[in-house]
Amino acid sequence: MVSPQQPVVTGDAVVLDIQIAQLPVRALSTVIDVLVVLVAYVLGVVLWALTLSQWNSAFSDAVLIVFTVLALVGYPLIFETATRGRTLGKMAMGLRVVSDDGSPERFRQALFRALSGVLEIWMLTGGPAVICSLVSPHGKRIGDIFAGTVVVTERAPRMTPPPAMPPPLAGWAGALELSALRPESLEMARQFLTRAHQLDPRVRDEMAGRITGEVVAQISPPPPPGAPAAMVLAAVLAERHRRAMLRLQPGPPS
Repeated sequence: MVSPQQPVVTGDAVVLDIQIAQLPVRALSTVIDVLVVLVAYVLGVVLWALTLSQWNSAFSDAVLIVFTVLALVGYPLIFETATRGRTLGKMAMGLRVVSDDGSPERFRQALFRALSGVLEIWMLTGGPAVICSLVSPHGKRIGDIFAGTVVVTERAPRMTPPPAMPPPLAGWAGALELSALRPESLEMARQFLTRAHQLDPRVRDEMAGRITGEVVAQISPPPPPGAPAAMVLAAVLAERHRRAMLRLQPGPPS
């Protein structure tokens, strides 16, 4: 049974506006990376045979082992660290590796993924990676599970831009506690604000009150007395988007 993919949600219950990469796209990205590594490895072995194979056997064997490790582990580790989650295959397919909370991939996460890739992709020809990706809600392979990462696509259609922050509610929204806010409530608020201008005024007011009541019950502190329902929803969505963008900003490697 293939598990349906779920949205990426941060620790603050923020549904990130990113789309998890589908398995066929990830597989093609991996094939490109494998071909790149194989071509580089064959060229390296030929160069090694022409220049070092006549040297002391222990030294030449050590060079070959180091080169093999660099090809299998160093390639994904160096590229994903330097480009914040992308290899040549991922660049070609518009993919990127990010942390589970949507923040940029860190060095130790790239290392976990690279080491796991030697086993599940190279030694076992990708079988465990495919099976794990099929049953994982976020399409994760084994390396992603241990590293706490997920592969997302950067070429997905953009979602509706978040509403602007209502200035009277900016201070209140900045102090909101969002940890209990359910992703489905946020999505309901987003869809309502997107379609509000198309609704009959009476229906719009009824829906605004009901959705706002559900959202307000999950956050604290409560909105200022008399704040219009639509403004409250807009403030919550704008604040959660602001926090999501802060999480996605690159930080120093760790």
